[in-house]
Amino acid sequence: MIDFSRARERMITSHLSRRGIRDRHVVEAMGVVPREAFVDPGFEEFAYEDSALSISHGQTISQPYIVALMIERAEVQPGDTVLEIGTGSGYAAAVLSRIAAYVYTIERHAGLAEVAERRFAELRYGNIDVRVGDGTAGWPEAGPFDAILVAAGGPEIPHALKEQLDLGGHLVIPVGPPEEQRLMKVTRVNATTFEEQDLGGVRFVPLVGEHGWHEERVQSGARLRAAPTLPELVAEAAEPLPDLDDPAFGLLFDRFAGRRIVLLGEASHGTSEFYRARAAITRRLIEEHGFTIVAVEADWPDAAAVDRYVRHRSQGMRLDAPFQRFPTWMWRNREVMDFVEWMREHNGRRSLPDRAGFYGLDIYNMRGSISAVLRYLDETDPEAAAVARERYGCLTPWQNDPSTYGRAAMTAGFRKCEEAVVRQCRELLEKQLEAGRDSGDELLDAVQNARLVASAERYYRIMYYAGADSWNMRDTHMFETLEHLLNARGARSKAVVWAHNSHIGDARHTDMGTAREELNIGQLCRERFGDQAALIGFGTHGGHVAAASDWDGDMEVKPIRPSLEGSYERVMHDSGVGCFLIDFARHARLRDGLLKPLLERFIGVIYRPDTERFSHYAHASLPRQFDALVWFDQTTPVEPLGAQHIKAGVPVRPLRLVNP
Repeated sequence: MIDFSRARERMITSHLSRRGIRDRHVVEAMGVVPREAFVDPGFEEFAYEDSALSISHGQTISQPYIVALMIERAEVQPGDTVLEIGTGSGYAAAVLSRIAAYVYTIERHAGLAEVAERRFAELRYGNIDVRVGDGTAGWPEAGPFDAILVAAGGPEIPHALKEQLDLGGHLVIPVGPPEEQRLMKVTRVNATTFEEQDLGGVRFVPLVGEHGWHEERVQSGARLRAAPTLPELVAEAAEPLPDLDDPAFGLLFDRFAGRRIVLLGEASHGTSEFYRARAAITRRLIEEHGFTIVAVEADWPDAAAVDRYVRHRSQGMRLDAPFQRFPTWMWRNREVMDFVEWMREHNGRRSLPDRAGFYGLDIYNMRGSISAVLRYLDETDPEAAAVARERYGCLTPWQNDPSTYGRAAMTAGFRKCEEAVVRQCRELLEKQLEAGRDSGDELLDAVQNARLVASAERYYRIMYYAGADSWNMRDTHMFETLEHLLNARGARSKAVVWAHNSHIGDARHTDMGTAREELNIGQLCRERFGDQAALIGFGTHGGHVAAASDWDGDMEVKPIRPSLEGSYERVMHDSGVGCFLIDFARHARLRDGLLKPLLERFIGVIYRPDTERFSHYAHASLPRQFDALVWFDQTTPVEPLGAQHIKAGVPVRPLRLVNP
């Protein structure tokens, strides 16, 4: 037996409050009207899903969020007189009646109007009057109205409805072709002046009438459109995102706050919107939901310098600035610096155990890791430091160019070196276990750096042979580092991960897994944590990106070629919605439509537009790869740090640009 009261409460929390509906009257009204009474028999179990449901006469009952959004934007208040066009099931009129003094509603289908009237009577909602007729002409004798809401999309805003608004009244109506509309808000300023505001893309049934679409055209169009296209389904499911600086941006991601790990991707390493969006989401998760780990696709020693800064720890003896290894702009950019400054300010108001840390997951900086381990041992155990120097000595010739170690490893002696670093790692791990969690951050740094050196030695050896082994070892190392961080911060710790889509999307549902037998962090998190991990991808269609043409090359600002036909990016672009979130769990029809693998674009630190199809596209099943997608149709490059951006005490030196 379905508990509709609890389902209604979940609807309020998940579909309304978390998506920015704030009007107290709207929330209270939605909380008392039984939506299950307004759906067709047999559909009661779906009443509180955030999706539109079909009713008779080819009409729909709008999704709860849209009903709430339109009422909130119409600014309906107690005592108001309201006109609704398109009674449908009667649900929206019922909600309006719990706020306004009186509701007039018009329905062109007599059968729907009759059923709605019967529902109102059964619920004893006596302040609703229903008329069968042409809604585009309004209800002049009942006006003027404080608010008019139209639940169908017309080619333009009917003049008759505007004229029936009272001074200061608001009209909310979808306007545009039958395939897609813009939700418009019209406010009457005086007798002849009206202000218009675009509230974003929507998709409603056509508004038929003298001042709307003609019946014949609608019926003809219905015969031609047997099923919605993928872009149409995207437009229907897309949740428009507010400005990146609006606190409401992070609020939309509260739905993932109950997970232990939230993985935030990026479709390139040089796109400003991806960094800023991840920062906004992470700020919200830290401030409101107790996340204390920010784990990024960066080297541990470099990130440790930032962690010392943001958690107000001693800066230690590090002399060189972090993030000097290619690609420097990936982490030494304005977007990251702004987030780092926010973390430091936030942590300054928290006790030490509650401060959020900034950690690196990656494996590359073997030289920095060796130095960090030796520095720790020099201060705590000089004899052990001497032994470690001897053990690490065989790696020294390749520390500045560790990729050459793979060639040397083929000759002789590499097994002895591997055994030495593993032994060192084991001894530090044993020391951590003996000391317990109260040992402090310095020991955690040293333990992780010892692990990194051991992993890096194997990584640089096997990468000479190519194949999936080097990728798999790197991502396994990053995942194990994430696990160590969660264990170190305690059983209730929660983490946000920043990494490329290729790392955080489940590899099993891409060419990586199906064709190259590669795994990644996203796959490992799902296998280990199940539903406690949320995988959120990011995408774009065009704009500009910061990237190089070759490894170790200069950073360039490059135009992004428009996405290819037949790609997920082109489907998203063709939806016509510029910036949105899609939560695949909430939109089964769209998820099913996108399951068949399509091309997906991956831009890393290198971007080669001339060979883009072969260099940057692979097949994937997007809704299996990610739990959700964040889309920015047009994007801009990150801003590399210049001297004017660096403040005293920030552990990052300015980047000298060769090719800005």
